[in-house]
Amino acid sequence: MKVTAIAGGVGGAKLIDGLAKSLSPNELTIIVNTGDDFDHLDLRICPDLDTICYTLAGISNPETGWGIINDSWNVLNSIKILGGPEWFQLGDKDLGTHIERTRRLHQGQTLSQVTSQFCDRLGIKYLVLPMSDQPVSTIIETTELGSLSFQDYFVKYRCQPVVNSIWFKGNKSALPAPGVIKAIDQSDAIVICPSNPWLSIDPVFSIPGILPKIIQKPSIAISPIIQGKAIKGPAAKLFMELGIEPSAIAVANHYENIIKSLVIDSLDGDLANEISKKGIIPFTTNTMMITSENRLQLAQDVLNFIERIID
Repeated sequence: MKVTAIAGGVGGAKLIDGLAKSLSPNELTIIVNTGDDFDHLDLRICPDLDTICYTLAGISNPETGWGIINDSWNVLNSIKILGGPEWFQLGDKDLGTHIERTRRLHQGQTLSQVTSQFCDRLGIKYLVLPMSDQPVSTIIETTELGSLSFQDYFVKYRCQPVVNSIWFKGNKSALPAPGVIKAIDQSDAIVICPSNPWLSIDPVFSIPGILPKIIQKPSIAISPIIQGKAIKGPAAKLFMELGIEPSAIAVANHYENIIKSLVIDSLDGDLANEISKKGIIPFTTNTMMITSENRLQLAQDVLNFIERIID
């Protein structure tokens, strides 16, 4: 069975880890959100791509879910002493990634080419694709501070401003990265990871040509909301500020007409009937990925369920 996973952020990386332990490199392709990408210290930072790649390479920081394990902070501390921006945490090893990526991009390589080369160097056998080679930026419209880039909202202001709307700068003229459409076309199913629907998945869907292809395939999403709360990140807060009660039902509504099935946590099992009424097949299991065993079990549960619904 060939699967294409759509992912972003720490939650997405955890499921990708489980899927990679369950599928061969020929069976799994990962399309990653790049709406979070931005320039900082004149370096091109790709947080979601790096989180996915570090996780697949087995070098991610297990405490934070992002960054590199056993990193040091000498450069950041020097920047702080000299009065430079310290709000975005970049470890010394992590900086090497951004410096080399920026150098290659300045030489004229595309983001997908750089990502492929990094995967080779890190020993990653799975195909990891950015959603687009063209820059697309997630913009958060807030009550207090107006328009903010994603990283300003998420890291600098710690998701505190009230969100009014979200849009994607540059998406209309962007193209799917090479290999994205082919991966979807050749897939037996699409897995939408438990990433923030607005901030991590919608940017991918906003690239012209991607969503129509996904709709043609059996798609299964994993809810990032359990009993009205986000497993990680600002998803529940966003729901409320956009006038939506945070729940697995809200996730089902968001993905309605896109997905065939929604995986919800066992604690939300009482919502299964309501999800069914939307024409979405609910599947209930443990979706909390606290341990590596949890990641593997959820991935296997999802894959086993996919085999049942596509037969």
